[in-house]
Amino acid sequence: MKILVMGAGAIGSFFGALLSQKNKVVFVGRKNHVQEINKNYLKIKGKTNLKTKVIAVESVDEISEDFDLILLTVKSYDTENAVKEIKKLTLKNTTILSLQNGLDNIEKIIKYVDKKNVLAAVTSNGIIFEKPGIINHTGVGYTTIGEIYNTKAGKAKEITKLFNESGIKASFSSNIKKEIWEKTIVNSSVNPLTTFFNCKNGFLLENPILKNLVKKICMESTNIARSSNLNLDFDEMYQKTKSVIIDTKNNNSSMLQSFLNNKPLEIDSINGALVDFGKKNGVDTMLNEILIFSLKSII
Repeated sequence: MKILVMGAGAIGSFFGALLSQKNKVVFVGRKNHVQEINKNYLKIKGKTNLKTKVIAVESVDEISEDFDLILLTVKSYDTENAVKEIKKLTLKNTTILSLQNGLDNIEKIIKYVDKKNVLAAVTSNGIIFEKPGIINHTGVGYTTIGEIYNTKAGKAKEITKLFNESGIKASFSSNIKKEIWEKTIVNSSVNPLTTFFNCKNGFLLENPILKNLVKKICMESTNIARSSNLNLDFDEMYQKTKSVIIDTKNNNSSMLQSFLNNKPLEIDSINGALVDFGKKNGVDTMLNEILIFSLKSII
C-alpha cells in the first residue's frame, strides 16, 4: 500500500516507520527532522528498536504521486491547512485516517474531502520526539480504528489488519466516536495541568492537590460528554485517566512537549471543544475554562 504520513512528528514517525517495513511510505515533516532522516535514517528507540530508511520531504509540493492511505498526524490547529495541501494527492478512493488529539478534527477534514473516505483512530502508545531523526517509544499501547459515518467499516478493518501486520497492535471499533471522546477526557484532565505546572504525568497523582484536580476535571469533562449523548461512566473514566497517568508517569505530555518547544498548544481542540459542547448543552464548564485561561496566560 502507498501511504503518506502528513505531519511526521513523534506519532507520525513512529507509525510511519513501522508501516514502512511492508509498504511504501512517504513522510512530510519539519526541515531538521527530514534532513536527519535523509542523512542518517530514522531511529526508533525504547520499547521499539528500529532503524529504517524512509522517503522524507518538507512539503507536499515535492510529491507528484497519489496515495491509497494518508495518515494525518498534524496538530489539530494545522488540520485544515494540511488537508488543503494533501487534497491534490488523493484519488477517489484514497482513505484519510486522522490520528490526532481533540474533538474537532473530523469536522475540519470533511470540509474539503468526501466524508465517506475519512476514518479516525486513537492510540495509547507513549511516543516522544527526542530529537531530529530519533523517536522514543516510551510505552506500549493499543490503537483503535473506526469510521465516523458508517460508510467504510470494511476499509477500517482492512487498515486495522495492515497495522497489525506491521507490528502495531490495533483493533477495529464500531464506536470510534466514543473512543475519541474518552481520549479527549483523559487529555483534558492531564495535558493542561502538566503544562501549567511543568511536571511529568506521574506527578499529578503524587501531589494530593493535583490528584484532586485531575478527578474534578475528569468528572466535568465526562459530564459534558454525557450531555452530548455519550454513555460514559464517571468512575470508569477516572480510572482510565489514572491508568494513563500511571502508564506514562515518566513522560512529558504532548502539550507540555509543545510548550517546552515554543509551539502552539492544542488546548482549543481539547478543552476548548469540551467547553463549546458544554455551553451548547447547558452544563458546567468552569474547570475547563479555567485551564484554557491559565494556559493562555503563560504562552
